[in-house]
Amino acid sequence: MKGFNQFKQHGFTMLELMISLFVGAFILAGVMFTYLGMKITTSDTMDIGELQESGRLAMDVLKRDIELAGFWGNFVSIPSASVLTDASPSNPANDCFEGTNNRSFPQAGVAANDAFKVLYAKEAKAGTELNCVSGPQQGSDILQIKRVLGQEITGITTASNTYFIATPQTARFMGGTGAVINPGGNAKVWEYAHNVYFVQNQTYTLNGKSVAVPTLRRMRLTNGAMRSETIMEGVENIRLIFGLDTNGDSRVDTYKTTAQMAANDWDQQSAVVSSVQIFLLVRTLEDDRSNPPQSQTFVLGGEGDQKRELTFNDGFRRKLLTSTVRLVNVGSDQWTI
Repeated sequence: MKGFNQFKQHGFTMLELMISLFVGAFILAGVMFTYLGMKITTSDTMDIGELQESGRLAMDVLKRDIELAGFWGNFVSIPSASVLTDASPSNPANDCFEGTNNRSFPQAGVAANDAFKVLYAKEAKAGTELNCVSGPQQGSDILQIKRVLGQEITGITTASNTYFIATPQTARFMGGTGAVINPGGNAKVWEYAHNVYFVQNQTYTLNGKSVAVPTLRRMRLTNGAMRSETIMEGVENIRLIFGLDTNGDSRVDTYKTTAQMAANDWDQQSAVVSSVQIFLLVRTLEDDRSNPPQSQTFVLGGEGDQKRELTFNDGFRRKLLTSTVRLVNVGSDQWTI
């Protein structure tokens, strides 16, 4: 019998090996290119989403507070020392103020046309601003707002904050006692808010390294003092332009930047601030290494010498958001409850 058939075995030739390696490398390169492309696209999408979310949340906070500036619940006017039935609590030692009748509580002995300021803004310079904001972002606007919160709390236990007790004709401020305030008669109780918004660099640890991040912050009247708190990281600049009604027809007649606003413009008497344009510049918390430094220019409103034009040459991604807010507690449209 013949033995089992023996098959001759052959290996790959050098040419076949070279072709296989070439095809394999080509496929691997395609996979790597697709992976890197997807990684960059994902990073870009996350950065854009971060900018959108940060800007939207910061804008919502500002819009809500601006819209209700000067809201005094069921009291039909702007409170002044002459109409308060009791002396106000003492102003905080670190109170935020600038100009006449612009502290936390109405000032006594001022002229009738020096109304209690419920809305005030200025462009930040070097040093301390409004007596309470240390080291704000220069060239960014600071905004001060006073009002009561929208929900009256008559019959509800108070905290150690400040409250506004009012009827349509009378009003007074008082500190919370930790108990229910009995306002008496048909008066209602409202929590009082005095807020100051500004941009300030804050230091954070990101990916194991310390970085300075521009941040929207707020000084807020709490427990008898102005206390700082963070609103949103990544807000780099705020610009405000005020629409004034100068003839009482409930329409904007002129627009002014914070630098153009005169002292009597904040009194809400000869002219009424009826709308505010908000320009908000936000940026990513860290620079993007896949996004090489390039010139970026943003215009935050204004014309001529009042135009605020900011130019950057770095790897941070940025986005400019704008919105216009109508104040609902000024002029003939004032709300009363």
